[in-house]
Amino acid sequence: MTMLLLAASIWIGIHLGLAGTTLRDAVVRRMGDLAFRGVFSLLSVVAIVFLVRSWGSASTALLWVAPGWLRFVLAAVMLPAFVLFAGSVMVPNPTMVGVPAEAPRGMIRVTRHPMLWSFAIWALVHMLGNGDTASLVFFGSFLVTALAGMPSIDAKLARRDKAEWAALSGATSILPFGAIAAGRNAFVWREIGWKTVAVGAVAWLVVLVLHPRMFGVSVF
Repeated sequence: MTMLLLAASIWIGIHLGLAGTTLRDAVVRRMGDLAFRGVFSLLSVVAIVFLVRSWGSASTALLWVAPGWLRFVLAAVMLPAFVLFAGSVMVPNPTMVGVPAEAPRGMIRVTRHPMLWSFAIWALVHMLGNGDTASLVFFGSFLVTALAGMPSIDAKLARRDKAEWAALSGATSILPFGAIAAGRNAFVWREIGWKTVAVGAVAWLVVLVLHPRMFGVSVF
């Protein structure tokens, strides 16, 4: 468990201590954005490999056993997570590096961080479904990174261009459907479309069926 805690701390530290902070800006000024992204990607790969291997070898204690009904609920909750992820990659997201600022479209109207929300849902589902200490640390590290990463990315965008950030933040929200509920945006189904939902649903179904082969345990 010690190594797992260390690996989780490194993973969280890299993403929250460097990715969206003023330290990142200082490092980028010294080595350039392209070089920084290359080094950061390498560090992330090393960190996640360390995290996965540490999880696989960690001692653990079972805290609860998820009842059958909860497993079905958690499996169903993963469907919108897959749809959010599909929506995040099928429409350019202005919060990503190199994507020009434009009026929010598609899933970005729902939340400006659909990919991070998909990771957060995935992590929480697996924490509740597994119920052991090692899984809480492992998946909890992704949950912390995803949730804390949203305001961190927002802060980076605000420093990059205050005018663009003001326009984006005024029309979108971190909380799904927050800007829509507040009347600052509108849900436009045709911008999301059946294609996005279908891609997410197919991916969800494939993982659901192949989960025992891919990860050695049935969802149910």
